[in-house]
Amino acid sequence: MDFGAVLQTNPPASRTVYLAKLAEQHGFSHVWTFDSHLLWQEPYVIYSQILNETKRVIVGPMVTNPATRDWTVTASTYATLNEMYGNRTICGIGRGDSAVRVTNGAPTTLKTLRESIHVIRELANSRAVEYNGATLQFPWSTGSTLDIWVAAYGPLALKLTGEVGDGFILQMADLDVAEWMIRTVRDAAEKAGRDPMSIKFCVAAPMYIGDDWAHMRDQNRWFGGMVGNHVADIVKKYGADSAVPKALTDYIAGRQDYDYNEHGRAGNTHTAFVPDEIVDRFCLLGTPQQHIEKLTALKELGVDQFAGYLQHDNKEETLRVYGETVIPAMRDTIVARS
Repeated sequence: MDFGAVLQTNPPASRTVYLAKLAEQHGFSHVWTFDSHLLWQEPYVIYSQILNETKRVIVGPMVTNPATRDWTVTASTYATLNEMYGNRTICGIGRGDSAVRVTNGAPTTLKTLRESIHVIRELANSRAVEYNGATLQFPWSTGSTLDIWVAAYGPLALKLTGEVGDGFILQMADLDVAEWMIRTVRDAAEKAGRDPMSIKFCVAAPMYIGDDWAHMRDQNRWFGGMVGNHVADIVKKYGADSAVPKALTDYIAGRQDYDYNEHGRAGNTHTAFVPDEIVDRFCLLGTPQQHIEKLTALKELGVDQFAGYLQHDNKEETLRVYGETVIPAMRDTIVARS
């Protein structure tokens, strides 16, 4: 299993770069960031500095969207970073949440998402693509490679992921929901004539090492509120009695207004409706052994990467314990002599 660290690009940018470097030192393979240009600093600028000051980590957004950035500009950014730093980028993409809602916009259609994935992938992989009635290609890009991982929750978005995604991002660590979504994506891939095992699966959720459960829950309750935005869209579209697991839909019954000014922030004021049970199910909290047990269960479901959100007050210690205890425990055992 690979491990990623998910950061917000809060100022100062040097702090984000520092945490990315620390993640690499502790054995994380990926550094992801939020991509919401009004709420936080511009991630692609910071990626360049992270890549310049690290050697191995792969960087990318969790997640970007087709609405706030021109697709060809997005592809050009990746191809440029790849030329500069040797194909160490990845693109997480979805229909759009905070980046579009803060500007009174709305998530894009799945049709738009599908088209944007194709355009970004082809251009960022140094290939030609048909776009707006013209054949386009970067004449300066050779050998660039970019995988596109799709963030999805609803049945149709999961179907799209199986049909076109290089990977799937599930933003929660609930075992029942993960099992259903992984199966749904793989079924869609198989029906589309793809190898279902070729799709990488990433579970992204807050990770917090500690033993004060009340504090850990309060520090990460924001996540249930963030996920609730997507679940509310699903319930609105499909109804509460859809095929989506009840573990995902029932808890939002008490959801009211959501303040994007506090999006993704510990201690925000609008997530009291999220019960402790949901925080525990959606996140990885507790002792190192409790993290290892849940990660082992996720790995058995087919999860290839766990990406841990660090929007809390215990960033450095959580990275340290993961590097010294959790990540080594999740590696395949190799002995010097047998």
